[in-house]
Amino acid sequence: MSRRRRRELTQRLAAPLQRLTARGRGLLSAGLAATGCALLLGQRDLLRIGVLLALVPLITIVVLGRSRYRLACSRTVTPVRVSVGETAKVVLEVSNASTSRCGLVLAEEQVPFGLGARPRFVLPGLEPGERRAISYPVRSDLRGRFAVGPLSLTLTDPFGMAEHRRSFTSRDVLVVTPPVVALPPVSLTGDWTGSGDTRPRALSGGGEDDVTTREYRQGDDLRRVHWRSTARRGELMVRREEQPWQSRATLVLDRRRAAYHGQGATSSFEWAVSAVASVAAHLVERGYAVRLVDGSGDIQHAATPWAHDAHDRGDVAASAVLDALATVEPAGSLELQRAIRAASHAATGGLVVAVLGRIDESDATLLAPLNQPGTSCLALLAPPPDPRWSPPGTAHSTGDAAAARLRAAGWDVVPCAPGETLDTTWARVGAGRTLTTGGRR
Repeated sequence: MSRRRRRELTQRLAAPLQRLTARGRGLLSAGLAATGCALLLGQRDLLRIGVLLALVPLITIVVLGRSRYRLACSRTVTPVRVSVGETAKVVLEVSNASTSRCGLVLAEEQVPFGLGARPRFVLPGLEPGERRAISYPVRSDLRGRFAVGPLSLTLTDPFGMAEHRRSFTSRDVLVVTPPVVALPPVSLTGDWTGSGDTRPRALSGGGEDDVTTREYRQGDDLRRVHWRSTARRGELMVRREEQPWQSRATLVLDRRRAAYHGQGATSSFEWAVSAVASVAAHLVERGYAVRLVDGSGDIQHAATPWAHDAHDRGDVAASAVLDALATVEPAGSLELQRAIRAASHAATGGLVVAVLGRIDESDATLLAPLNQPGTSCLALLAPPPDPRWSPPGTAHSTGDAAAARLRAAGWDVVPCAPGETLDTTWARVGAGRTLTTGGRR
């Protein structure tokens, strides 16, 4: 017999023994030891005891391995999106789909380290068709996307001699978004929105059948049916309602690693991410159609297109921005240039809010052209390092020249002081000067 063949045979024989628990291995070892001593000493009674002790765990392995248990599992995470520090609830439902009763079940859920300790539960025996629900909380102090699961079940015999492990493959995702701070209302130029289907400019740019009609939606008034378009397109069409134009906002996030200081949840980059999330939620609540751009150059992956429906603006756009910010990370030194390039294509009128780290005059020169006619630009500067916690002799650039350069270009620049909260910083928006007229498209 070849060496490979012997190795495979040894592994096949040893695999069932791996199902033994510590109790089962101890009992098997005791039985083998008693059997060996009985053979050496010629003690028949001790031999019977040793054989019995060795056979009990071996028979348990065979019986447990031949059992045909059919267990099913479902998982529900509520809610699927939480903010940093908030708690979500995971509910597991384990059911016995077989026709025989299963014994004690140890349930163990795989969760990332950031969500806490790995939860373990002991379930009593499940009768055929019985369902058992268990729940546990998860909480994270770090933003991100976390995979919850899979669930593994360990079945044991009534004596605790052996165990049989079965695992599921299903996973659920929990999105932990940055903390959102409630911002006070401030005066922003161009606060005006509408709630109809289209805009006057769009109406003047096309024919009646192409622009002023849309597909029928459930609940539409039948008196709005446009029969000419219906006959031409072969489907029910209704007239659009004219509305005023809508406010738009483009959010720019500076992702340069060198522009921030600190590490972890207390770093200035995390302040910037939280600021973008808070501003996005605040503007959506005020009726803005919000779009997020960063250094990727592709703004579609991080936000939704301009939304004109109030439900889409509130639920879809804000959720897309928060989902994108949940996984954003610092990047290289060219990220700000790429973000400005992406914003120049998106910010064709409306409000531009740039959340920036440490900037210099060259950065201000790149940002200045975003302030075009019909556009209002606001820059929020992350707080600088606290001088009290900096090493002696450390020089920190205040960025006063860069801020002056942006203000000269028509930007409203609001720096955050060390230790200042975001809502206090936002309350100073527009205090120094009035935003240039814009926000309409």
